[in-house]
Amino acid sequence: MMPRHWSGRNRCPGVPGWIWLLGVCVLSLTAQAQTQRRPGTNLWSVPLGSGNQAPPAVATDGTVYVGLFDGRLMAFGPDGRRRWQFATGMEIQSAPTVAPDGTIYFGCRDRRLYAVSAQGRLKWYARTGQWVDASPALLSDGTVCFGSWDGQFRAVSPEGQVRWVFQAGGIISAGAAVGSDDTIYFGTHGGRLIALRPDGTEKWSYQADGAILSTPALDPQGNVYFTTVRGRLLSLDRDGRLRWETHTGSITASSPVLDLDGQVYVGVNRELRAYDPQGRMLWRYATGDDIESAPTLCANGTVLVGSRDGSIHAVSPEGRYLWHNWLGGFILSNPALARDGTIYVLTYYALHALHPEAPLAPSNWPTLQGNSQRTGRGRY
Repeated sequence: MMPRHWSGRNRCPGVPGWIWLLGVCVLSLTAQAQTQRRPGTNLWSVPLGSGNQAPPAVATDGTVYVGLFDGRLMAFGPDGRRRWQFATGMEIQSAPTVAPDGTIYFGCRDRRLYAVSAQGRLKWYARTGQWVDASPALLSDGTVCFGSWDGQFRAVSPEGQVRWVFQAGGIISAGAAVGSDDTIYFGTHGGRLIALRPDGTEKWSYQADGAILSTPALDPQGNVYFTTVRGRLLSLDRDGRLRWETHTGSITASSPVLDLDGQVYVGVNRELRAYDPQGRMLWRYATGDDIESAPTLCANGTVLVGSRDGSIHAVSPEGRYLWHNWLGGFILSNPALARDGTIYVLTYYALHALHPEAPLAPSNWPTLQGNSQRTGRGRY
């Protein structure tokens, strides 16, 4: 009840109290709605019933694909409703790759690469000799390329026929990057960064000083950027010659991403760092816990990165704090952006959709695997 002496006339002379109160309620609800629409605030969350490590992929129609440790590939609509699930035999640690025709390719620890239709039906699978944790990459003709723990790098046609196999001589657990000329770049646990021609013959290789657990990034000139677990961030030219190398000072397994100005962003233990195109550090931002995967760049310059404590951080291009959202659970993978900028983040047991910051940056390599479909191709 209102105090007996209260009256709308005390606030707005000539305005009935009930009208004044209605206006206050409308303004309050409007302010609340605006607060709820702030970038990074929660849209929805869905429990997954299993852990995960690989990032989600977002198809051009807005469908979100997630691979889980219990062997399921799940598809969700933009509203968070489950569309279907596809069961395999073992853990999925490979990010799904969405082809232009809607086919989803992903690797599994049952030693297979799967091709699944956009309706969730098996199209085919290709056997390998060991786990397939590396995310597939696509050549311009639709050929699917991927490595596995048996040290072999394979190319398979869109119909599932093996086209060639390359002996890399070391475990391959991260995805490849594909250049505009279909040159394929990938790293091994033995520290080799290998470049293959589209026919599977070796173009060149570079021996780094530590295992490569990251997916390379490519700039428009064909320069290659990657990290090693010995704390190195390196850039090679398109012919495999070292352009520069910088010591990050700590174990580095995060994959690098690039903005329009050629700046390089990478996670180093508990820090997000930015480097200029010559490898000089510009700034560092402390997240409070380990960064396990690549950042994602938004079209407005904002850098998004997840940390192991379950927080998603938004940082300005100059390294300033913008916002963060603690989602709970571990964040072990890279945020994905839909066309409208909706942010999708996986914590260990849930998929979260957050209000948009901005769409994906129009740079050549703004996120892991080059784009939200995880095809391993830049914007050529």
